[in-house]
Amino acid sequence: MHPFSFATTAQIICESGSAHRLATLCQERGAQSVLIVTDPGITRLGLLAEVLAGFLREGVTAQVFDQVVADPPEAIVLNAVAQARALKAQLIIGFGGGSSMDVAKLVALLAHPQCAQTLADIYGVGNAKGQRLPLIQVPTTAGTGSEVTQVAIVTTGATTKLGVVSPLLLPDLALLDADLTLGLPPAVTAATGIDAMVHAIEAYTSALKKNPLSDLLAREALRLLAANLDEAVHNGGNREARQAMLLGACLAGQAFANAPVAAVHALAYPLGGHFHIPHGLSNALVLPHVLGFNASVAAPLYAELAPLVLGDKLRPGNAMAQTEQFIGALADFSERSGLPTCLRDAGVTESMLPQLAADAMLQQRLLVNNPREMTEAHALAIYQVAY
Repeated sequence: MHPFSFATTAQIICESGSAHRLATLCQERGAQSVLIVTDPGITRLGLLAEVLAGFLREGVTAQVFDQVVADPPEAIVLNAVAQARALKAQLIIGFGGGSSMDVAKLVALLAHPQCAQTLADIYGVGNAKGQRLPLIQVPTTAGTGSEVTQVAIVTTGATTKLGVVSPLLLPDLALLDADLTLGLPPAVTAATGIDAMVHAIEAYTSALKKNPLSDLLAREALRLLAANLDEAVHNGGNREARQAMLLGACLAGQAFANAPVAAVHALAYPLGGHFHIPHGLSNALVLPHVLGFNASVAAPLYAELAPLVLGDKLRPGNAMAQTEQFIGALADFSERSGLPTCLRDAGVTESMLPQLAADAMLQQRLLVNNPREMTEAHALAIYQVAY
């Protein structure tokens, strides 16, 4: 066994309806003024209405910052920090998808009364110092796993992003409440669910930091996600399936936070940067093709995961034969869910494929984790097959 380190969120509550207790959970942490970081869609759908009513009943001051957008730019982060400071917030809640939770992490750090760092100071690995405000994360999609990761991604230019990586970004509490996901559209449910499956698969095959704990989490995550994704997509009111998806996404987040993701994500990021394709869909579009590329090296590991996805539909065969079935089953999830299955159907232009391949090579922090070394020529070939 190789030496390894494992870090995760201090507490997880996995319970339908638990968001109603948020005010009490804040009071238990000594907070009487709270900033909730979210996006306009959450406000528009009324998902915060009962939560805010609970704060009113308990006499806890709660303000909402609801200007988070996908791939949030620096200005959004700084505006949220300014509101938290003006409120003298004692606790931050991230409420929404990965972008809202990422912004909440940075607000909890930068709005701490004793923080002397700027956003520019903390980009990179381990550059965030000092303390942060108490932080609670409440995901409203079953996908990113951001509630249990120590990473926050910020858009810094037209197509460029930087990350903040620090154990300080791990929240005090992750609250998984399926009631908040019941209204998610099928396409969003599918794309975020496949994103979570990618997290589990890439953690299980991560070249540098794969470890026994991340393996256990990745396997159980993939089992939960594969068993419940179709039901969550096609019968979105099934609370049990929704809760299982949230837990699966959370476990996958714990896995990849400690055994990082690799080439699927490296090739997905440029699709979001240039064409604003949602992250989960970007992953789904390149997933089968990257796994096919990796199969010559990673087939034994993919074959170990195949029964978790295929169950009794898995036919006997060697590792490569079972890997092919595994890849096919993952591609079928996208097709059954009505997602685009090739780049052209997602609005990607063929002339941009070389640029996408060049940009993917900039993601070396991810590519080093891939089980098979990938060059720019490989990346271009994968985009061409996916087109």
